[in-house]
Amino acid sequence: MSMHIIIDGYNLIRQSRSLRRKDRDDIQLGREALTKQLAAYKKIRGHRITAVFDGGNAPNLSQQRDRVRGIEVVYSRSGETADAVIKRMAKKAREKALVVSSDREIVDYAAARGCAIVSSPEFEERIEMAVLMGEKGLGESDRESDGWKPTTQKKGPRRRLPKRQRRNKRKLRKL
Repeated sequence: MSMHIIIDGYNLIRQSRSLRRKDRDDIQLGREALTKQLAAYKKIRGHRITAVFDGGNAPNLSQQRDRVRGIEVVYSRSGETADAVIKRMAKKAREKALVVSSDREIVDYAAARGCAIVSSPEFEERIEMAVLMGEKGLGESDRESDGWKPTTQKKGPRRRLPKRQRRNKRKLRKL
């Protein structure tokens, strides 16, 4: 089952070390660099990815929805923020979505709707790791262990994470 990754575009760009420089030069360059990175990630992982941007900074004559290199790019309407669009998408997708943002308001809203959450810097690290592993030709079986080691120590329900945290942990492992 493929996951839907909803990204707060400008949040990720401005939290990123490499993308921030391009964004300062030209906002369009920042968006293009992000979609290029996301396209490389999508090619490796195959998840559905949507990047949401504020419509005030949208390129001229652009539609509200566009597809660039297999990445769905959504611009908010005039008078609407990208945060509102992300919240609407998170409400609709619920458990099937993973929201990438460092904005506390979006994170709290999406978590309350059952979406998994990843901060922008952590997601950037995961993109870089996936692209690096893809270039080296390492597959899923070559990845390091999920941390489980066989043991004789008993583990009962008292050590089990709550259901929501277990579900989020499974989604994060898929990144």
